[in-house]
Amino acid sequence: MKLSKNGVLITVIVLLTLNAILQALKTWAGVDLPDGLMIVVRWAFAAAMVTFAYQRRSLSAFIFAAMVVGILTGLYYPAIAVDLKILSDIFLKLIKTIIAPLLFGTLVVGIAGHSDIKQVGRMGWKSLLYFEIVTTFALIVGLIAINISQAGAGIIIPADLSTADIPTAKAQGWREIILHIFPQNIAKSIAEGEVLQIVVFSVIFGIGMAMLKQEKRKPMLDFAESLSEIMFKFTNIVMYFAPLAVFGALAFTIGKYGVGVFGNLVGLLLTVYGALIGFVLFILLPIMLILRIPVIKFIKAVSEPATLAFATASSESALPIAMERMVEFGVPKKIVAFVMPTGYSFNLDGTTLYLSAAAIFVAQAQHVTLDISTQIVMLLTLMLTSKGVAGVPRASLVILTATVASFGLQDWPIAMIIGIDAMMDMARTSVNVVGNCLASAVVARWEGELNVNNKELPNHLIEVENIK
Repeated sequence: MKLSKNGVLITVIVLLTLNAILQALKTWAGVDLPDGLMIVVRWAFAAAMVTFAYQRRSLSAFIFAAMVVGILTGLYYPAIAVDLKILSDIFLKLIKTIIAPLLFGTLVVGIAGHSDIKQVGRMGWKSLLYFEIVTTFALIVGLIAINISQAGAGIIIPADLSTADIPTAKAQGWREIILHIFPQNIAKSIAEGEVLQIVVFSVIFGIGMAMLKQEKRKPMLDFAESLSEIMFKFTNIVMYFAPLAVFGALAFTIGKYGVGVFGNLVGLLLTVYGALIGFVLFILLPIMLILRIPVIKFIKAVSEPATLAFATASSESALPIAMERMVEFGVPKKIVAFVMPTGYSFNLDGTTLYLSAAAIFVAQAQHVTLDISTQIVMLLTLMLTSKGVAGVPRASLVILTATVASFGLQDWPIAMIIGIDAMMDMARTSVNVVGNCLASAVVARWEGELNVNNKELPNHLIEVENIK
């Protein structure tokens, strides 16, 4: 008998509840339950989740089903699970190929598509000032949250823990960090995935194009616009591989390190989610109120791209719909096309908040107490290093590794974080998207061009909108 969608959903809820009850009886009540019963119920829940995802044809449903299957695979088949990391590695390699062409296309169109190059410079410094202020608040919120929760305290360090499977990075001084912003060879920057260097090159390239006459820049402008549209479709295709990547990452973590680390990892997960919610309520919401940005209308505008970002854990997958929704909200297309792609390197609020929390978690896991002055210096370091993180799943792990290395901390706790990073990435990526949508509205308000009442645009703005 074939179950309906609602029937499968009810089955999922029932089996989840049954799992929770049996686990509670075994853990807290001391009831000696047969191992076979727990295995059957857990795998039945996994099968129900997979069936539910198959019926819904939803990427987010497939991701959550993959989490369940990955955890059980690591728990019951550790010898196989440790080899499944290749799935997440393949996904990361594919997603990294998107960044350079997507940023180049969107930035060039955003800059060279303007008729007023002076406005580009004006929007540039206003955007960067806003980005720096808001991301600094995000870092502070993350720092406060992890110091309150102490999520990393009490971890028992496994004797045979290896760092072979986590990113490696060389500690850099402030001179190296500043020099690292500027490209020496754009092909090398693309090959090595140096996001900030690609952004700098694309901005200068776009400014150079904007200085040309219309007939000279039009062919390249059309190419850049087509390139960005193609990369949006490329992203959608790659995202279908996300559930397999999540399955491989969780199976590897449980299979290699066991379930003992999950208590602290759940603590970090809850800390990050709580801090992100606090950041939205106490930082982003007041900004909207102060600048008279209609809150309800803004929430409706960003709900779809934020949900997509949560489901895919990729800001890029949500970028096209986010840009479209903000134009419909009342932000001129020229501002959206400039601010939002730039924000993908300079205004990742959720990612910077996560980085500050995760960096302190790494210290807590090693039983290292950092005084307030050291934590402030770490925060300042993250302000610089986080500017090169694009909205790509788990790219922040590399930045995290670089930061802890510069403070003499070992990086083995990062290998544990990878297992739940997919779940944290969903929330922080949603906040990244919401933050960049708000940034475009803020800059539009600052420029005096926010049109939230959907009134007809002035003639000079219509002319700019029609420029290709």
